[in-house]
Amino acid sequence: MSLTPAPAEPITPDAVREVPETLLTQSWLDLSFLHWAADPTDVAPLLPDGTVPDTHDGLTYIGLVAFRMYRVGWFRVPGIPYLGTFPETNVRLYSVDRHGRRGVVFRSLEASRLLPVAIGRGAFRLPYMWARMGIRRDGDTIGYTSSRRWPGPRGLRCRLAVRIGERIEEPTALEHFLTARWGMHNTFFGRPLYLPNVHPRWPLHRAELLHCEDELVVAAGLPAPVGPPVSVLYSPGVPVRFGAPLRPGGLPTP
Repeated sequence: MSLTPAPAEPITPDAVREVPETLLTQSWLDLSFLHWAADPTDVAPLLPDGTVPDTHDGLTYIGLVAFRMYRVGWFRVPGIPYLGTFPETNVRLYSVDRHGRRGVVFRSLEASRLLPVAIGRGAFRLPYMWARMGIRRDGDTIGYTSSRRWPGPRGLRCRLAVRIGERIEEPTALEHFLTARWGMHNTFFGRPLYLPNVHPRWPLHRAELLHCEDELVVAAGLPAPVGPPVSVLYSPGVPVRFGAPLRPGGLPTP
């Protein structure tokens, strides 16, 4: 007999669960969040078993998020300055499991350091891709470039630029939905897992999209975005801790 799914946990700007043991540390800096609305039925087949699209007012969202990963570290060891610091751009979806845990599902993650890509693919079974990337800041304008190297398709590109606007004092319900995500759903050797995270409340800014030339969303198996994104946000960033993966029952993996 199947269990009745639990209600989805609340969407809160602060972490919804404790992470007593630290598996990974890192900081996410200079983030630009671009989002397009999507029909949940279009993305449902792309999510891991045991999850369904998370929705806001009947819609789910496709996210294209570009940022600088800074000083990735294991456990409580200080983060690595060179190998642990690199540009990253990911394509992500929004998910909820039968325990009500909201999260993100990564369809692709471009990164400019080969070793973190290999570890992400091998140890966490995440769709990391090695790419030639850059981030350039000029006053209130920030631009990101990416060209995939491996495993391909080689040369797959993403170029975008935003103008950073005013600080958001009171984010909308949708802005919280798109950014206040306290875990990641993934499949590890055929088993569904949830990797929880904690970080301070997002400092968010309005942003204006100046340019977007992207091939990553469609390459990730998603419908081509129609029109401009419905949400464009910028954040200077936050420090992040990831805890041990949780099994379907909510307990840490042995």
